[in-house]
Amino acid sequence: MTEEFHRIRRLPPYVFAEVNAAKARARAAGEDIVDLGMGNPDSPTPPHIVAKLVEAVQDPRTHRYSMSKGIPGLRRALAGYYARRFGVALDPETEVVATLGSKEGLANLAQAIASPGDTILVPNPSYPIHQFGFIIAGASVRSIPYTPDEEMLRAMDRAVRHSVPKPTAVIVNFPSNPTALLADLDFYRELVAFCRRHGLFILSDLAYAELYFGDKVPPSVLEVPGAKDVAVEFTSMSKTYNMPGWRIGFAAGNPRLIAALARVKSYLDYGAFTPIQVAAAAALNGPQDSIEEMRRLYRERRDLLVKGLRAAGWEVPSPEGSMFVWAPIPERFRDLGSVEFSKLLLARAKVAVAPGLGFGEHGDGHVRIALVENAHRIRQALRGIRAFLQGDNLGPALAEKELAKA
Repeated sequence: MTEEFHRIRRLPPYVFAEVNAAKARARAAGEDIVDLGMGNPDSPTPPHIVAKLVEAVQDPRTHRYSMSKGIPGLRRALAGYYARRFGVALDPETEVVATLGSKEGLANLAQAIASPGDTILVPNPSYPIHQFGFIIAGASVRSIPYTPDEEMLRAMDRAVRHSVPKPTAVIVNFPSNPTALLADLDFYRELVAFCRRHGLFILSDLAYAELYFGDKVPPSVLEVPGAKDVAVEFTSMSKTYNMPGWRIGFAAGNPRLIAALARVKSYLDYGAFTPIQVAAAAALNGPQDSIEEMRRLYRERRDLLVKGLRAAGWEVPSPEGSMFVWAPIPERFRDLGSVEFSKLLLARAKVAVAPGLGFGEHGDGHVRIALVENAHRIRQALRGIRAFLQGDNLGPALAEKELAKA
């Protein structure tokens, strides 16, 4: 009775737990912590979406069990979004499933298509569910580069030639969490051609499709002719419409994969509360001006944060998309690793960030900074970071002492 359960044994300790525990201790001690760790949008859901929820919940018929794969109106609304945004035609009956957020959809598809002994190709670093959804399902994960370029494609080719058995699927996520990189349609064309040639499924996480800041508009892999032969794509209402707690997302694409996901879900849930689905359909079908407002807000926060960090002596790239800055750890603290540096930043600057190690071992040289606080709080965070970085020239030896006290 003392042995760990098999699937739990395959999960490492939750990397973010150490920083979260330190953050909780600091707040319990009365410290004001600026939390830029979790990608949790702070803006309210647009009023017309909330109004539709309130209207729908007044009808007692909506209080009954819903549909596991999503009510027809919601699936049609998602198909309409893909037609407008990407020029992609989807059959709402066979090529769309509503999910309880994209995270649940990815995890349940992993249960549907993966078995012990299967190999899944996953970028490293990447969002944790991309690898751990398949690890929980019993499959093995092979890391590939996270950049949408020839390096990733060459790594996939090596994996196909040298993995036994041959990989089942590859995960892609652009705009990326955590790296904020964007892919273009030329990359997706090469990816689709490779996967069709070798019989691999493509699982594309497009949760940040509408979070971009320049002229480079994120495409869908389903725009590539023939992509639906091998690809399924996950989208989410969480970031696009500031609806993270509503837990509504979608899977769309290959009918075989959609059917497999729908079958697993039919055993596990009855779908989201019907009024939430009705409101989500209203979001997709209604006015879209809130999306541009959301982009403007994150663009302003990005510019403020990046400019302030650079002024403090911390050189970070300015992301083209997503709601994150993927920041390389300053050189003199790099030996600490991302977890210890994140704890040090919390102790000295009173700012919480996400350690890059939580997204894979190749992320350990970075921290992820989320744009989830208003300008006033970001300026407060920048003052703390600047004082920390410039104030006493803290080096690794002193850093260890500080961490021991934290």
